[in-house]
Amino acid sequence: MAKIWVFAEVNNGKVDTAALEILTKARELGGEVEAVALGPGSTDAAKELGQYGATTVYASDDEVYADYVAQPAAHALHELVKEHAPELILFATNYDSRDIAGRLSARTGSTLMSNCFDILGTDKARTTIFGGATVVDVALEGTPKIALVRPKSFEPEASGGEANVMPVEVDIPDDLKKAKRVERHEEQASGPKLEEAPIVISGGRGLQDASNFELLDQLAGAIGNAAVGATRAVVDAGWVPYAYQIGQTGTTVKPGVYIAFGISGATQHIVGMKGAKTIIAVNKDEDAPIFQIADLGIVGDALKILPQLIEEIKTRKG
Repeated sequence: MAKIWVFAEVNNGKVDTAALEILTKARELGGEVEAVALGPGSTDAAKELGQYGATTVYASDDEVYADYVAQPAAHALHELVKEHAPELILFATNYDSRDIAGRLSARTGSTLMSNCFDILGTDKARTTIFGGATVVDVALEGTPKIALVRPKSFEPEASGGEANVMPVEVDIPDDLKKAKRVERHEEQASGPKLEEAPIVISGGRGLQDASNFELLDQLAGAIGNAAVGATRAVVDAGWVPYAYQIGQTGTTVKPGVYIAFGISGATQHIVGMKGAKTIIAVNKDEDAPIFQIADLGIVGDALKILPQLIEEIKTRKG
């Protein structure tokens, strides 16, 4: 029976939801599903990982994995791989996990596939190319295979299982303690997290100025239980923080309703939001590509429509 590992990030004692999504998928593949969690809170996190399908969790609460970037975790994983020989290792496409997966691939000489949205078996995964326009199935070779899976690719479903915890006791050489985290900053948000929000309101270059994102905040507040997102171009311009970015190099969202203001619909952005149940687009350009996937398209000036929409919602709620 093939052994499948899922690398689970644990931050502030909380398991990354993407790991639970991947564990759910891994159960379907029919192999022996195990998880690896490194850093403070990992041992306690094993209970939740077990509930989602991990039969064994290799865990360490050592601060070294939180204090130093990627290298200690990649080293520990490499030692575990040599000892236990998993067939497939799955990572979420998060910043830390991507860094660790790349370093592990270099150490093992393994195949590394990125941007997967489905795992078809221990030797095949599915992704998109040409900005999401074409779906391709990719054969994975060698042992172990390593794949990076986009968050929100699967629905997390608990199975009610229980995991056996195996302590990770790997010495981390001093020469792997190079890039140290000296400060952590967490963006404060008044509403739900972007990736969890049932309604996402997103803005692009069509909003013309960073100050106009305040209109999106006002609309989110008027609707309630909504989050604000943005395109990469807006983030690169410094209008909003990276945490707002939706797309191929940002967050993947699958809300019930996605409302896009001033977004043309570049394929890199579409990849991150096309799973929304209902897409509403507002753009002055009637030929904007986003109208091709929108359930409702409005040709008009977002800066004129937004104030009217906010007022209308407040009136109806009041």
